[in-house]
Amino acid sequence: MTPAIEAATTARIKIGIHPYPHDPNNHQYGLEASEALHVPANSVFKTLVIDIGSVTKPKFALAVLPVPDSLKLKAAAAALGHKKAAMADPHSAERVTGYVRGGISPLGTRTRLPTVIDISACDQARVYCSGGKRGLDISIGWEDFVLLTNATVASIAR
Repeated sequence: MTPAIEAATTARIKIGIHPYPHDPNNHQYGLEASEALHVPANSVFKTLVIDIGSVTKPKFALAVLPVPDSLKLKAAAAALGHKKAAMADPHSAERVTGYVRGGISPLGTRTRLPTVIDISACDQARVYCSGGKRGLDISIGWEDFVLLTNATVASIAR
């Protein structure tokens, strides 16, 4: 059991648990999950760690959006009440979430982080996201997803 699954279980939110074989040479984690689970790529959401702080004082947050899309950093920052954002470096992302890259889940992070989820999640009956390690996704109703992450919902994907 991963911290992501424990977070959902503790909150009594019903999730689907979907393990799949991960190819260590494949670094397209979200597309790999989509193909392995036979679900549309736009229903699989990636979790990106962003820095909404300053150069001298970083402040991390999560941006969650469909795998095929790109993140609009300014839109994510604005949704979280900041002027700008930058992508966090991989080491910082792993440190603040407690997960490895390719397995970063928006659920059960080491430190509770401000989170923004792309509005397209509302179009999905179930959203797929990392379950906290490579080769494991979970599925969750979008409303429960927003509730469990205490997220802001905004248009952050292009």
